[in-house]
Amino acid sequence: MAKTSIYFCGSIRGGRDDAAFYAKIIQHLKQYGDVLTEHVGNCGPDGEKGLDDKTIHDRDLAWLLQCDVIIAEVTQPSLGVGYELGRAIADNKLVLCLFRPDSGRRLSGMIRGAINGKNFFVEDYQQDEYCSKIDDFFSTHVAQH
Repeated sequence: MAKTSIYFCGSIRGGRDDAAFYAKIIQHLKQYGDVLTEHVGNCGPDGEKGLDDKTIHDRDLAWLLQCDVIIAEVTQPSLGVGYELGRAIADNKLVLCLFRPDSGRRLSGMIRGAINGKNFFVEDYQQDEYCSKIDDFFSTHVAQH
């Protein structure tokens, strides 16, 4: 059986306050498959050096469309992550969004309102719960797809 292909979404240009945390999430996700967007956890605030915007868009969109599952950390608002989630919904991808309410932010209604109980899920969590939220999602939803 082929390894699960995972697309991780997290803010890059919208803010890198959670970059080290993204790296932890990505490390945890690796037990479930190949993380196509591992760079999200280790690039700077300007993104990947040496790549123009068109190259980044086309490569990431190709990865998004080929992946089996999308995990998005949506606490830090990001236009790019919002775009990726919109494309994921349009392509009927399996998506888990993770949001930390204790951040003082409010999650966009366009994200929370997309919950359908079938393939688009949002989990509110505390930062130390990310592993259990991801594990529960993979055992409950990814195994069924």
